[in-house]
Amino acid sequence: MDTNEKYMFRCLELAKLGAGNVAPNPMVGCVIVHNEKIIGEGYHQNYGEAHAEVNAINSVINSALLKESTLFVNLEPCAHHGLTPPCSDLIVEKQIPEVIIGTIDSFAKVAGKGIEKLRKAGIDVKVGILKNECRELNKRFFTFYEKNRPYIILKWAQTQDGFIDIVRTENEFGEPTWITGEMALHRVHKMRADEDAIIVGTNTALKDNPSLTVRHCVGKNPVRIVLDRNLNLPENLNLFDNKVKTLVFNSIQNKENGNISFVQIDFRKNILPQILKELHNRKMQSLIVEGGKQLLDSFINAELWDEAYVFKGDKKFQNGIQAPQISGKIVAAETLNSDKLTILKNKP
Repeated sequence: MDTNEKYMFRCLELAKLGAGNVAPNPMVGCVIVHNEKIIGEGYHQNYGEAHAEVNAINSVINSALLKESTLFVNLEPCAHHGLTPPCSDLIVEKQIPEVIIGTIDSFAKVAGKGIEKLRKAGIDVKVGILKNECRELNKRFFTFYEKNRPYIILKWAQTQDGFIDIVRTENEFGEPTWITGEMALHRVHKMRADEDAIIVGTNTALKDNPSLTVRHCVGKNPVRIVLDRNLNLPENLNLFDNKVKTLVFNSIQNKENGNISFVQIDFRKNILPQILKELHNRKMQSLIVEGGKQLLDSFINAELWDEAYVFKGDKKFQNGIQAPQISGKIVAAETLNSDKLTILKNKP
C-alpha cells in the first residue's frame, strides 16, 4: 500500500462514522497531512452541518502549516452553495497546495467543478486514489445521481430445497411462513434500518401481514411501500397502522391520509419505472424489495437490481412457491446459526 492509499483508507474510516446521520448527503472523511504526519481530521457528521473538509481544517492546531500540507478526501470537494458554503473555496482560501481525491462527485452541481476550481487556483490535484473503495462506500449516492433511481436490494429467504413459501389457503394468511431463525431476523432488521424504503407486493401484504419496521435492532424505520392496484387490501393490515410513512401505489387516486400516501400510477404500463421515478423524486436513495416472488421476478427480469440478499434456512418444504432464480457475483457470505446468507452483486 502506498502512502496516498494509506491516508485515503483513513478518510474512508472517518467517513463511515457519519453513517445514518448524513443522508441524503454522501459519507465523507478528510485528513490533512504535513511532512507525513496527520495534523487534522474530520468527517461529515450530520446532514446540514459542516462538511468533512471544514471539520478537518478547523481541527488543525497550527493553521500556518496548511500552506505546506496535503488534504486527502474520499469525495470531490463541493463547489456550490447548499446548506453550507463550498469546501473548494475554503481550501483555496487556506492555500493548501495539494489535494488528493478518491473519486469525482456525481451530483450535477459538483461533478468536476470542485476539481476545476482547485486547479484554477494553482492547487495540485490528484484524482482516483482507491476509487473503487470510495464509490462502494457511497454506492447509494452514486446510483441515485448516475442512474436516476434508488440503489435496489432484493431480499428473500428460501428453504434447502428452493422454496420461499408453502401453498397457503386464506385460513393460513396473516403470518409469514418462517424459514430462518432469530439471528437472520435480526440481520434483516439491520438491513431495514440501513435503507430508505422497502416494498412488498399485494399478495405478500395480504398473506404475511408484515409491519416492515425495525423492531429487533436500533435504527430508523424505512418508508414502507405496497402495491394495491384496486385498493382492495384490508384497512386493518399492519401496513396501514399509520405509525410509519407508507406509500400505496394504486390505479385509482392520489391522496394523503396521515402517514399514508396513496400514489396513482398506470398499471397498464410497466410499473417499475413509474415507482422508481416517484422514489427518485422523493429523494429516496435505496430500496429493499422484500417480496413476493412475482415482484422479485419483475425486478430480476428487468435487470433492475444492484444487490441480492438470499437467506437459506435449514428447512425443506418439498413443494410450494419456488424461490427466484438469479445470477450475479457472490461478494459475501455469512453464517447465522443454522442459516446462511449469500450476498450477490449484479454484474455491470
